Amino acid sequence: MTELSGSLSTRSLRLVHQMIERAIRHAQAADLVGRNVASLVAAPQGRGGRPSRSLTLDQAAAVLRAAEESPLHAYVVLSLLAGLRTEELRSLCWTEVNLDAGTVAVYRSVRASGDTKTPKSRRVLKLSVKAIDALRDHRGQQAAARLKAGPLWQDHGLVFASALGTSLDVHNVRRSFRTITKAAGLGQQWAPRELRHTFVSLLSANDITLEDIARLVGHSGRAVTERVYRHEIRPSLAKGAELMDHLFQ
Repeated sequence: MTELSGSLSTRSLRLVHQMIERAIRHAQAADLVGRNVASLVAAPQGRGGRPSRSLTLDQAAAVLRAAEESPLHAYVVLSLLAGLRTEELRSLCWTEVNLDAGTVAVYRSVRASGDTKTPKSRRVLKLSVKAIDALRDHRGQQAAARLKAGPLWQDHGLVFASALGTSLDVHNVRRSFRTITKAAGLGQQWAPRELRHTFVSLLSANDITLEDIARLVGHSGRAVTERVYRHEIRPSLAKGAELMDHLFQ
């Protein structure tokens, strides 16, 4: 595991440790070993991952323009303008979208349990006009894809599906998104999850409270929002200094 720590993340190393521990537990049950030595050690720290970033307003606008010609357009719009997680978007069903009311209900994700990340992640969001329009266009495009696929189409009711109606693969989504960011002139080093970070960043920059941001993105409380997205949230303690600068300029 120490050798693996140079190439795997801390989370991956913990999963490896759990598998080793479980394997030895089965060996214990079969009287092949006396004790589970894996339970006596902790998984080492792994390689540090690249921290998530946030797009600027101009960059976000460029991404939206570049996404207009992509099948992933509505996916990008909902992630950027509504703050949905990629795991929530990939499991979103049309029964949870009300285009007349302009709402989307987030009740599930692609996690093994099928549930959202936390109970607070279950939420109903009002959609922007741009998001509603993108979903209407996407529904029409999906109807055309369904006719083209004919009997090969697998109807799972998914909003975002493959050419045959099956769920989207995370790697294909990431690859398509990088094509969009490249077309937007931003290179290919961006990840879809950073659209959600951008959503938080833009809300914070425009004086939306931490409590409201936490509710919108489905966090259990403002502490989670501040801890995970701290590099994007404008410090509230700066407001006093800004006011003094304004008063005594």
